[in-house]
Amino acid sequence: MSEQTRVDGYFGEFGGSFVPPELQEVMDYLSEQFYHFKDDPDFNEELQYYLKEYVGRENPLTYVDRLTKEWGGAKIYLKREDLNHTGAHKINNVVGQILLAKRMGAKRVIAETGAGQHGVATATACAMFDMECIIYMGAEDTRRQALNVFRMELLGATVVPVEAGQGRLKDAVDAALGDLVENYSNTFYLLGSAVGPHPFPTMVKHFQSIISEESKRQILEKEGRLPDAVIACVGGGSNAIGAFAHYIDEPSVRLIGVEPDQAPSLTEGVPSILHGFKCLVLLDEEGNPKPTYSIAAGLDYPGIGPEHSHLKVSGRAEYVTISNEEVLAAFQELSRTEGIIPALESAHAVAYAKKLAPTMSQDEIIIVNLSGRGDKDVEQVFKMLK
Repeated sequence: MSEQTRVDGYFGEFGGSFVPPELQEVMDYLSEQFYHFKDDPDFNEELQYYLKEYVGRENPLTYVDRLTKEWGGAKIYLKREDLNHTGAHKINNVVGQILLAKRMGAKRVIAETGAGQHGVATATACAMFDMECIIYMGAEDTRRQALNVFRMELLGATVVPVEAGQGRLKDAVDAALGDLVENYSNTFYLLGSAVGPHPFPTMVKHFQSIISEESKRQILEKEGRLPDAVIACVGGGSNAIGAFAHYIDEPSVRLIGVEPDQAPSLTEGVPSILHGFKCLVLLDEEGNPKPTYSIAAGLDYPGIGPEHSHLKVSGRAEYVTISNEEVLAAFQELSRTEGIIPALESAHAVAYAKKLAPTMSQDEIIIVNLSGRGDKDVEQVFKMLK
């Protein structure tokens, strides 16, 4: 991590903190606390305890033999974030941030959620640590992910449907930031994506980098070398930045982020400020964030994490789009072929791996980050297919 990133949260030209002065004081204090505790032996010992005993890490790097043979070409490995407690990668970051919140004396925790996995993970951690939990979720997403809404409420959280805008993830973030501005003196905002004002993108990357820390060690054990490509879906960017983190300084490894063709923030976005930070954003003719849509609620965001913006502009990572039809096909194929039902978000990465693998040789290796499991999506997919 460069000193520049450490201090002011910039990745090249992207990142920073563009918030009102009173909120900047909160961000500065959060940053100070994060940098203090992230290297604190007691904090890290407790974090490792909960990652192992509560989340269930480390999770497997699974070689999928049938899928590899079916597609031809490169060997396919899946990093199994779907096997974590609560069913997705989100819990990695939540456990880290909730331990930070506890040390900062917070009693009230707020969060935003799209597909509901971050909301469920936050509600889970708040239940465990006996904290008040408020989850903001776009009204449209509460309808698409009704099962996750019930899960959050079952865990003791209050779910606030946000009717403003499109009623999706961007609007949930707007509402959560509004709450923080009003209640910053007693509230910890547990942000789930690698977005927002500094230190959030750096903090989320730090806690999610466990994904690539493990996968790098595991692939060296299994294959004796690094992968040729790492593929992850991209919405706000948390699972992808976690999957990429320990490979960024390995130029032989291609980093490939996959986004919906109806929310191509990295493919078509331009530099702008969104939610208190600078990144690539989809803008309309009037310069406002464009409405986006994805069948995967967790990818439905008009911007992207600042480090992804930098990785795109610098050329270190590649970003591609995939269609809903390809995603639904991949969702079904992985389920039928390997007995693993992926989240619709993760199915974006699987769909691109299907296109890439046949273009590579049989001794090359692809790691696909399976960011979550598909339990939350089966009813939605059932309706779409019928």
